[in-house]
Amino acid sequence: MTDPRATSITLQVNGQPFTIEVPPDTPLLWALREWLGLTGTHYGCGMAQCGACTVHVNGVPTRSCVTPVSAVGAARITTIEGVAGPAADAVRDAWLRRTVPQCGYCQAGQIMSAVALLTTHPAPTDADIDRAMAGNLCRCGTYPRIRAAIHDAAQAMSSAAQQSDARPDAPAPAQVPPNHS
Repeated sequence: MTDPRATSITLQVNGQPFTIEVPPDTPLLWALREWLGLTGTHYGCGMAQCGACTVHVNGVPTRSCVTPVSAVGAARITTIEGVAGPAADAVRDAWLRRTVPQCGYCQAGQIMSAVALLTTHPAPTDADIDRAMAGNLCRCGTYPRIRAAIHDAAQAMSSAAQQSDARPDAPAPAQVPPNHS
C-alpha cells in the first residue's frame, strides 16, 4: 500500500540523481538504505547522538537519521559508498594501517566525519579532532586508534602535497652546451 503523503523527491546522491516516492518527513537514512539500497550508512540511535548515520550534505557531516528528505532539496549528498578524493583515500589507508575497525558498525560515520575534518582542516590538532569527532560513538572504544589514524591521514596528505609541489609542471628547458669556438 502506498502512503498517501508520498511525493516525488529527487536526491543528488554520490553524483547521481535519484527520484523516489516517499513522504516528505522520511528520514534521509531510510531513503538511502531502503529506497536506494545504499546500506553503508548505518542506523544507530535514531536521535543524532551516535554518528553511525553520518553522510555529507554539501560537504558538511549530517546525521541522516533525523534529516527529512524534504530538508535536503537539491543538495549534494555523499555516502560512505561515494566518498572520494585525497582526504577519503588518506583516511581509508590510515584506518587500515592503524586497524581502526573492530566491530565496524560505527566506521562509516567515523570515516565520513574524519574526511570532512581533513577537507576543511588538513593539519588538525587533537582539539580539532575531538570537536569534529564528538558525537561519533564507538562501542568498541577505538578512539585512540581513530585519533592516530586521522593524524596519519593528515601527514600522508601533507606529504603528498609536498611531493606534488616539488614536481615541476613542465620539464625544465634543455641546457644549451656552451659554445667553445
